Amino acid sequence: METGMWKKENEASTPRPPASMTSYTEAVDEFSRHATEFLAYMPLLTKARDAYQRAMAVSAEVRSMLDTGDGTLRTLMAQLEDAVAFHLGKTASGKKNPESVKFEPAVAPHEGDDSTWSLPK
Repeated sequence: METGMWKKENEASTPRPPASMTSYTEAVDEFSRHATEFLAYMPLLTKARDAYQRAMAVSAEVRSMLDTGDGTLRTLMAQLEDAVAFHLGKTASGKKNPESVKFEPAVAPHEGDDSTWSLPK
């Protein structure tokens, strides 16, 4: 009987933690494991962020160079169109100058015809 009493006394002296305390301890342990594992990847996250920022900076620089190049090409094309229009006797807007000369192809003389080639008047 003393053994049985002794056992009851032992149980009373070291009470079991409540179920909520066990759940808390398990949650804290799980959090600690996952947080520690996550922190091991932080350098990769930092490297990825740095690479992203570099890519965005280079992208903006390339975009700026392309925009500048496009502007230069448009300006050059406008100058070429103006030069061609000038040589064809047109204004830059595509209208003919009133003093421009109209060229028409000369008609080939018929065989046996003594007429000579001439420009239209």
